[in-house]
Amino acid sequence: MNLSGKLLIAMPGMGDPRFEHSVVFLCAHSEDGAMGLIVNKPASDLSFDELQEQLGIARTDRSQEIRVHFGGPVEHSRGFVLHSADYGGEGATLKVDEHFGMTATLDILQAIAAGDGPSSSMLALGYAGWGPGQLEDEILRNGWLTCDAAPDLVFSDRNDSKWSDALKTLGVDPISLSSAAGRA
Repeated sequence: MNLSGKLLIAMPGMGDPRFEHSVVFLCAHSEDGAMGLIVNKPASDLSFDELQEQLGIARTDRSQEIRVHFGGPVEHSRGFVLHSADYGGEGATLKVDEHFGMTATLDILQAIAAGDGPSSSMLALGYAGWGPGQLEDEILRNGWLTCDAAPDLVFSDRNDSKWSDALKTLGVDPISLSSAAGRA
């Protein structure tokens, strides 16, 4: 089962505080492991304007706004732009599916600053990664639920409700969730 392009929804009591109430977009998933970006944890200490200044990217009157997020605990200083499929950096964009792409090169930030970027995007610093079989094991141990990734949910600026909104797409009421796993 390939979960690329799906959302992982952290279950209560998963045990890792970095992922508490997280919604993770899976950019890649194969027998070699998985890579995803947390899409509902905004970075409180860095704005796109500050990042542009640090990287020497000039702002224009056509600059698009992009939100900066904590993408996961691996490689915090590396940036990944999750975006709509209407943008493709030459040889640098991972086309996840017909709705999403992910680009990790400076050219997309320059395009966004110039007003030529994708119609929807978010910047994630760091990523979440799993080794072979690790994610599947966490799912079997009730650490994660999975659902389809709707662009309006992923790119929403309502970060505080993405977790409950993702659960609702599965017909799950967040109040009814238990952190205890069991077998019927």
